[in-house]
Amino acid sequence: MSRSGIVNVRMVITEEKILSNIDKVQKLINPNSKKQIVQLEEDAYFKDLIESIKTYLIEYPKKKNFPSSVYKAAYGLVEYATNQFEENTKKIEELIRNRERNIALAATLKEVLEIVENKEEDWKDRVKEVESEFSEDIIDTLGLIGRTKSKKSQNYQDAVKLINARIVNLESNLHIEIDMERIEDRSKALSYIGIEVADALKLIPKPEEVVEEAENATEAVQTPEEQQYFEQTRVEVKPSLWQRIKNSKVVKAIRYAFKIKVVLEYPALPEGRGE
Repeated sequence: MSRSGIVNVRMVITEEKILSNIDKVQKLINPNSKKQIVQLEEDAYFKDLIESIKTYLIEYPKKKNFPSSVYKAAYGLVEYATNQFEENTKKIEELIRNRERNIALAATLKEVLEIVENKEEDWKDRVKEVESEFSEDIIDTLGLIGRTKSKKSQNYQDAVKLINARIVNLESNLHIEIDMERIEDRSKALSYIGIEVADALKLIPKPEEVVEEAENATEAVQTPEEQQYFEQTRVEVKPSLWQRIKNSKVVKAIRYAFKIKVVLEYPALPEGRGE
């Protein structure tokens, strides 16, 4: 028996037990759940759960008689994990765009601050041009710097410190880095499910009960004529769940997760780079 209390994978795991384990995993990866996986590398309990599911799928003696309830639950788990991973990818892409915008704003603010400090002729116009890009307090502070005659005054120095602090915050993107690390941890766990469980699940023939349910669902929304036309003209357009996992994001998840940190260490991507 493992340290986390999960039944040793070499022992017989009942159908009821494996369904319970699948349900536990689903709750751990649910973004709305109070108890979520934090770090994949340090979560032996989560890994044990996945190992028990994987072993049950691989070592089940008669694959043709595989329990349909477990098949549907495992398939649902992988599909849910895949969808969650894709949602995480969208969130990461948005965070990267936000980071690029912040770096660009930092560069703009730094330039305007220099113009205002040097009291250049067009400093008021330049401040007006960036009104829509920064909050009212930043714009007012820039105006104060431009109007203050003595650089030694306390108000002037405080104002410059405030602007410089905002520039540092925009450049560091600390809150974005924290969010990305949190999403990265979830993505690693989701990809672990996609790789381990889906790889074992694809070796099991789809139970007849599952096939019949799919056929009944199709027939329920079609007339006999539509059903015949559908069968004669059907083309596989939407890729299967396994193909989605294998060809797109989940199988490449671990490598992608490492790329996240690399992106954070570099400035905004140059124009024309769509990767």
